[in-house]
Amino acid sequence: MKYKIAIYHDDEGFSVCVPALPGCWSEGDTEAEAMANIQDAIREYLAALDDRFKNADLRELEVTV
Repeated sequence: MKYKIAIYHDDEGFSVCVPALPGCWSEGDTEAEAMANIQDAIREYLAALDDRFKNADLRELEVTV
């Protein structure tokens, strides 16, 4: 899957968030490290969602933007 991310840079390094996944943030000293870390954060976020909705009838819905 592809997710849009927002990257922030300051003197301490890089922060990255995924607007489509509220609360999904990560950081790194370099942009490459932050990108690798956000990939891990996305995987963990989605795994937590799977656990949360394991008893629900999940479906996919396509939305044209």
